[in-house]
Amino acid sequence: MAEQRATHRRLILRLTLSCVLMFGFGFALVPLYDVFCRVTGLNGKVLNTGPLEEAVISDVNRRIQVQLIAVNNSGMPWEFRPSESSMEVYIGEMKQTAYIATNPTNRYMIAQAVPSVAPAEAAQYLRKVNCFCFDRQPLNAKEQREMPLLFVLDDALPDHIKTVTLSYTLFDITPEDTLAAASGSEEVQL
Repeated sequence: MAEQRATHRRLILRLTLSCVLMFGFGFALVPLYDVFCRVTGLNGKVLNTGPLEEAVISDVNRRIQVQLIAVNNSGMPWEFRPSESSMEVYIGEMKQTAYIATNPTNRYMIAQAVPSVAPAEAAQYLRKVNCFCFDRQPLNAKEQREMPLLFVLDDALPDHIKTVTLSYTLFDITPEDTLAAASGSEEVQL
C-alpha cells in the first residue's frame, strides 16, 4: 500500500510539473516566435521604421515593382484600399503613396493596420519612414481619410527580388465601452 501511494505521488508530481512547463511554454511562445521571425526573416515583419539617419542615394538603374494590397479583417465594416495598387520604385528612392479608409457606419470607430511584406526576405530591406500603421486610425461616422505611407527600398535588396508586395490588414480595435455608448445613442436617435 505504501508503495502504491509513493507511485501515485510521483505521478501527481510529474503531471503537475508537466502542467507548469506547458503553461510556461505557452506564456513564452509569443516572444520566442518574434525572435524566430527576426532570425529567419519569416512573417514579413518590417523592423526598419522611422526617420532615416543617413542620406538616401537612388539607383536609377534598378527598378522594383511594388504592389499594394488592402485587406479588412472579418467583421471590419470599413472600406479600405490603396490609392494606387502598383508602382515602379527605384532602389533608394523615397516613395510616397497612401491608403484610403472610409467608415461607412453610423458610429465612431478606431482601426489599426497590421503590415506584412512578401517575399518575407524583402522585409529587412524595406524602410518605412512614415506609415499609417504606426498609429491607431480613428474615424467618425461616414468619415473618409487618406492615410500616408512613405518608404524606401534599401540598395542591399537582393537582385533576384523584382517585386515586393506591401499588404495591410485593417482591424477594428474600438474599445467595448465606446461601442456600448454608440449603440446606446443610436437607440435614442431611432
